[in-house]
Amino acid sequence: MPHDTAKASRYRRTVNRINTVITGLQRAGIAFGPMELLTVPGRRTGQPRTFPIAVLPLAGGRYIVQAFPNAAWVANARASDTATLTRGRRSSTVRLTEVPVEGRRPLLREVVETQPASAARRYVTTGLATAPTADAVAAAAERIAVFRVDPV
Repeated sequence: MPHDTAKASRYRRTVNRINTVITGLQRAGIAFGPMELLTVPGRRTGQPRTFPIAVLPLAGGRYIVQAFPNAAWVANARASDTATLTRGRRSSTVRLTEVPVEGRRPLLREVVETQPASAARRYVTTGLATAPTADAVAAAAERIAVFRVDPV
């Protein structure tokens, strides 16, 4: 299935609008679903950058999985020692440890098998995976960053 760049762009704009709402609700103290606010220093400026992100329970731990190519939070997380996760009015300092490619495959399978079908379709829409199946998403592990969330 070829990647539709225009569709991915429209999808990204829609998600950005929804993320603005999610960020506002989280900052007002309203938490819902797996969403949290990830705050990391910008890799170039050092200024705090905040992104709404889903923190998923996988393989007995907590993980953050990239959903879009070239996501700024991924580059910032790679450059930072620690980050802050905020859910509602509660914040905690965490360490984000990037999972090696081979370790990502079983986690990505679990995402597809345990999350709503829209999670797997998102990887196809954004061009990270070729099909919304556990095998296809796991095969895209080198393009999908996964970080384990550990308390500091």
